[in-house]
Amino acid sequence: MASGQQQQLEKQRSALDEKARQGETVVPGGTGGKSVEAQENLAQGRSRGGQTRKEQLGTQGYQEMGRKGGLSTQSGTGGATGGGRAAGGGAAAAAADDDFEI
Repeated sequence: MASGQQQQLEKQRSALDEKARQGETVVPGGTGGKSVEAQENLAQGRSRGGQTRKEQLGTQGYQEMGRKGGLSTQSGTGGATGGGRAAGGGAAAAAADDDFEI
């Protein structure tokens, strides 16, 4: 009975392997692998890379990095107003320097 289950698993795996050879992703996170085994290795490496980054930055730093990434994509809409304020402040500072005599 165990050999029947094993044969069924081998058939499923070979079917998945065939799909992978055709370019289909059959393992979550395994995009780009040309076989089931390659996709499993890619997915495992990507997961491990994220965990390593999280360990290096700490949980708080990892979460903060994610928030900053979200903010940077939103800041593109308000960039013109921010630039206008910076230029106005620079002109005011230059005018103040002209009024000052040594």
